[in-house]
Amino acid sequence: MSDTPLISICIPAYNRAALLPALLDSIVSQSGVNYEIVICEDASPEREQIREVAEQYATAYPSQLSYHENKVNLGYDGNLRRLVELARGEYVLFMGNDDLLAKGALAAVAAAVRVHADVGVVLRSYDSFYDDPERPVQIFRYFDSESFFPAGTQTIVTFFRRCVFISGMVVRRASAHRHSTNRFDGTLLYQQHLVGQILANENGVYLPQILSHHRLGGTPDFGNSVAEQGRFVPREQTPESSVHFMCGMLRIASDLEQTLGLPVYMPITKDIGNYSYPILSIQADRSIGEFLLYLWQIAKLGFWKVPMFYIYACGLLMLRRSTCDRIIASLKRIKGRAPVLGNVYAGHARNQTGDKGKD
Repeated sequence: MSDTPLISICIPAYNRAALLPALLDSIVSQSGVNYEIVICEDASPEREQIREVAEQYATAYPSQLSYHENKVNLGYDGNLRRLVELARGEYVLFMGNDDLLAKGALAAVAAAVRVHADVGVVLRSYDSFYDDPERPVQIFRYFDSESFFPAGTQTIVTFFRRCVFISGMVVRRASAHRHSTNRFDGTLLYQQHLVGQILANENGVYLPQILSHHRLGGTPDFGNSVAEQGRFVPREQTPESSVHFMCGMLRIASDLEQTLGLPVYMPITKDIGNYSYPILSIQADRSIGEFLLYLWQIAKLGFWKVPMFYIYACGLLMLRRSTCDRIIASLKRIKGRAPVLGNVYAGHARNQTGDKGKD
């Protein structure tokens, strides 16, 4: 194997020290790929505990794990940028500090970037779980088969919304470093900026294999950095923070259109609206008055133009969140993936012989 790792698994660490060993175990059990693990602790109250765990694994795997500490809290976006700076691999694979890397994930990514030309971004499938990753609550799979997406407008639009969840997302490190900026600090969406900019000139690949397991039940810990203060509240998910989150997403989409000169803003807005259930349901357990106000605030961002927005809103108002969650999870299980809504580009699928053809 080359001294330069193919993949840098980058972990932004803030609290949750007790869950870090499980994540690291899921990584070091991978085989057949030259990789490194980079942990960057972001001045959290659990710094000492995180350091202790990292040092234990660095001792056991001295050539594969490096641990770093930020002098001040950079926040989610700033810490992702710092991880890209610290990484040495050809590709960066981000992992949330409480999630798990799926078995065979690194081998799947390595195969994809070898088979397909000029890959700048790998879009993953993932599932969610509470206590046991072998018993997933829901699977997030977007297309039926491995697919190649040529650089350009359609691919940016297709990948944009689907890269919000960070664990398992893969980008070419040199390209991510080239597009480094602090302009979107405090959005919690730095990866969307990277993905959009990279896909303007480099190709994307979608993998139907589950690459990561998302642990449910955790409490968000955003709002501690200077950039996040006033937008997010630590350990809470307020309606105001959800509105800020959506504003940040559209702000990045607008910036992509302006800087790249590509018509991506309206298609991205429609795609987000078609799949807006998660951002609506996150506040659906509040009082009817609070939820209606929240719906109005989200609608004003431009989603009032998307019919699916009203379907989700009415469903949550009439059936409540638990029932809607079960219906959506059932539809995904029956189909084996998320339903395709709107004019979503499916890329070019690989058949069993490795040839490419229209999906």
